[in-house]
Amino acid sequence: MDESTILETKNLNLWYGQKHALIDISVRIPKNRITALIGPSGCGKSTLLRCYNRMNDLIDSSRITGEILFNGKDIHDPRTDVYTIREKIGMVFQKPNPFPKSIYDNVAYGPRIHGVSEKKVLDRIVEDSLKGAALWEEVKDRLHEPALSLSGGQQQRLCIARCLAVEPEVILMDEPCSALDPIATAKIEDLIIQIARDHTVVIVTHNMQQAARVSEYTGFMYLGKLIEFDKTTRIFEDPGEELTENYITGRFG
Repeated sequence: MDESTILETKNLNLWYGQKHALIDISVRIPKNRITALIGPSGCGKSTLLRCYNRMNDLIDSSRITGEILFNGKDIHDPRTDVYTIREKIGMVFQKPNPFPKSIYDNVAYGPRIHGVSEKKVLDRIVEDSLKGAALWEEVKDRLHEPALSLSGGQQQRLCIARCLAVEPEVILMDEPCSALDPIATAKIEDLIIQIARDHTVVIVTHNMQQAARVSEYTGFMYLGKLIEFDKTTRIFEDPGEELTENYITGRFG
C-alpha cells in the first residue's frame, strides 16, 4: 500500500475472558481515506474498531497483546494519555446518542471539557462543526432546543458534529446508518465522503453496498481474523481469498 499510514496494528490479539475475539490482526489504515470493515456478525469488526481508541479498556475481562500504532506511536505505551487518544480518534456509534442537552451544548461539550470557555470561540466551533456535519442550515435557528427533538438522521449528524468539534484526526463509525431510513442513510454516506477530505474514517458496516459506495479500502473479517485487506474495488471485483468471495457473493454470512 503506497498511502501514508495513520493507524497500524501488528499481531493484535484480544480476549474477552476466555474468548479469543481478535486473532493476529496486522493491518495499516491509510490516512485521509475511508476504510470499511465488513464481515458477518460476531466476526470482530466492532471489537477491532474499539481497539483504535482504547474503548476496550472499559471492559474488565478484556486482555490485549500486540501493538497499535497511531502516527507511529504505541497507544498502549504507559506514557500515552488515553484521553488524548480519544480526542484524536473520535467515535460515532450505531445508535445516535445525543446528550439530553440543547443542540448547542451537545457540540460545545467537548471543547468545554478541553478548556474552551470564551463564548465567541465556542460559537465559531459549534457553527463550523454543524456545517461540517451538514446540519447547520437545518438547526441554526433552534440551537437552544433539545437535541432529542431532532429526527434520527439529524441526531446522528449531530453526533458527528460533536465528534468534529474536538478536531480529531480519525473518526471511527460503528454501523452509523443501521438505525436510519434510506434517505437519512444517503445523507450520512455523502457526509462520510465529505469528512474524509480532512479526516481518516474507519467504518464498520453490515451493508456491503454501503462499503462499496463510500470506502476506498476494505477489510474482510471472519471469526476474529482479518482474511483480506485491499482497495475496495479489488475486494469486490477480484478478491484474493475464497472466503471473501463467498461472503461477497452471499454464499454465507
